Amino acid sequence: MSFRHLFVLSLALLVTACSGDTSQTDLSVSEREGITGAAVNGADGYDATSLNGPMPGTQQDLVVNIGDRVFFGYDRYDLNAEAQATLGMQADWLNRHPNVTITIEGHADERGTREYNLALGERRANSVRRYLMALGVDGNRVNVISYGKERPAVLGSNPSSWAQNRRGVTVVD
Repeated sequence: MSFRHLFVLSLALLVTACSGDTSQTDLSVSEREGITGAAVNGADGYDATSLNGPMPGTQQDLVVNIGDRVFFGYDRYDLNAEAQATLGMQADWLNRHPNVTITIEGHADERGTREYNLALGERRANSVRRYLMALGVDGNRVNVISYGKERPAVLGSNPSSWAQNRRGVTVVD
């Protein structure tokens, strides 16, 4: 079959496909919008009733609506004003979702020894935990873990990469 014949056949199929009945009155909203059964049933953090955003109380809800991380200065574990504001919103979110438990991950940049960065990551995670507790979050709902420099968010050996890797991340359990 020549290229010309293939082109004509393809064009005919396209016209036929486009001229069909476009009524979708018998389809559900999820079928019309191509949403999977998992998403409709609430998996993947989506609310099955609204389909307008993440399901309340999920990791995705925290990330999208509040923010899941705070950043630290070089060799520091104290919380700056921006981190305190983010943690204030996280505390409010946690108080609205009293059954949610979290783990605070402490991270460091690549500089320093493995042991030093594990200890620094733990100090960072505990700093976040203590601040959340001071804002009324039950300490039994907050676990901590340090990954030190083992799980960088951004690869690279430059100040921009290092700044993004010096962080505390709140993870919904």
